[in-house]
Amino acid sequence: MIARNASAGFRMWMPTMPMTLLSARNATESSPAMATFRVLPRMTKHEVKEYLSKIYKLPVTKVNTQNHEGKRKKIIGKRTVAYFKQADWKKAFVTFDADIKDLGVTF
Repeated sequence: MIARNASAGFRMWMPTMPMTLLSARNATESSPAMATFRVLPRMTKHEVKEYLSKIYKLPVTKVNTQNHEGKRKKIIGKRTVAYFKQADWKKAFVTFDADIKDLGVTF
């Protein structure tokens, strides 16, 4: 969503959605640099690419996603049994441009 206002100039709306870095892999001769993020289930591939491109100025070429359901747990007490489910989440695999060789992250 883009809003234009004559007094405020050009403003762009970006979602405030958390992205957690799970893993990163530097580029080799045969494969480009890749990173894996944990994102909210409602984020799309396009939103992940725009978020990294516009906020962090990273050249993203491709984004793949996987949906993960939260684990279901059962806690057995003395008198009752309680069931609960952890939150659903999404994993985003981001491939960067060939210009980036080193991501600067070590695990």
